[in-house]
Amino acid sequence: MTTDSFEVIGGKQLKGELIPQGAKNEALQVLCAPLLTSKKVTISNLPDIRDVNRLLDLLRGLNVKIEKLGVGAYSFQADDVDLSFFESKEFISNARRIRGSVMLIGPLLARFGKAFLPQPGGDKIGRRRLDTHFRGIQKLGAIFDYDADKSVYNVTTKGLKGTYLLMDEISVTGTANVVMTAILAEGVTQIYNAACEPYVQQLCRMLNRMGAKISGIGSNLLTIEGVTSLNGTEHRLLPDFIEIGSFIGLAAMTQSEITIKDVQVKELGNTLPIFERMGVNFEIRGDDIYIPSQEEFQIQSFIDGSIMTIYDAPWPGFTPDLMSIILVMATQAKGSVLIHQKMFESRLFFVDKLIDMGAQIILCDPHRATVIGLNRRHQLRSIRMTSPDIRAGVALLIAALSAKGTSIIDNINQIDRGYQNIDGRLNAIGAEIRRI
Repeated sequence: MTTDSFEVIGGKQLKGELIPQGAKNEALQVLCAPLLTSKKVTISNLPDIRDVNRLLDLLRGLNVKIEKLGVGAYSFQADDVDLSFFESKEFISNARRIRGSVMLIGPLLARFGKAFLPQPGGDKIGRRRLDTHFRGIQKLGAIFDYDADKSVYNVTTKGLKGTYLLMDEISVTGTANVVMTAILAEGVTQIYNAACEPYVQQLCRMLNRMGAKISGIGSNLLTIEGVTSLNGTEHRLLPDFIEIGSFIGLAAMTQSEITIKDVQVKELGNTLPIFERMGVNFEIRGDDIYIPSQEEFQIQSFIDGSIMTIYDAPWPGFTPDLMSIILVMATQAKGSVLIHQKMFESRLFFVDKLIDMGAQIILCDPHRATVIGLNRRHQLRSIRMTSPDIRAGVALLIAALSAKGTSIIDNINQIDRGYQNIDGRLNAIGAEIRRI
């Protein structure tokens, strides 16, 4: 039976080292790539989280041979794929629970000429359109048939052909899906307005090692020369920079001395400068981040003295996945900040829980919140609350760890979807979190 709540005893200072898990968002892309070849592919540093494990189950259902080689390391061989699995209730049920299942379409269509997908699930953070995926794949020669009664997509092709694509939004998963469709298409494909996150770069480098011909990696213009087949490869995931940012926020909120190990600093983009703006002190020690215990942290203001605004933007801008962490930190900072969550429309709706805990927050609209920092004059108070999505769930966990008394967080399966053994890892450095 799965446990459903955390009991969190707050107000404790933590001390020690944390090793970030492999990147969840990269895992959901690169796990689909073995479907593009009959040769063996090895992937390591996979996080043991619900979303990854569900995608592994979908691959097993498609008769991909999966062998566990060690902690977080697996080999995959898709030399006898069973497409009849698409018709099973098991596939429809599992695929609906995980949004990453949409990335099965590109590889299956490219290699087998057909794919099938129920409307996928994932976080409840507002509308997350799949049009970017579908339009790109359609321009390459896919035919989509949507069964509204079953909420199911049937995808077929009479032959994929390279083309020029202007993506209508900078979508990480949309870019990944179109790239995996295009590499076996006939001719040259250009993808403009492509996402250039490290995880997309990782996927492209992995595919090139398999024999793809992708140039422009790291830019918003990818050029892909189609090839007829791909080979196997070995691939290691980057550390999860969302988790790294979450740990920085945790250290600031709980006045803890924490070292985050092996973070691959060069892949963190705009993450560290934003935490500097929030007043967090840290040192880069080789490839580790050392965060000393801080009695207070002061939000910087703009040069003209106006209130700091922090907003999310496509890479290399600040990731939307860390906006909830910044918002929680701001509640105990010195100074005020305007949080502008541009990319998703419902991600700020968890602030009512923080207000119940004593935070001073004005929710301006679904995208903007002004936070008046308490500078630790009033410690947050413990309450019972529910995790609405992965990222807000961890932000609420950080709030609970800094609060006075014992909090209960319900619906923690949302947190387990994206964070591996988060309670065990934090308890090892002094937290008190119990599954109930």
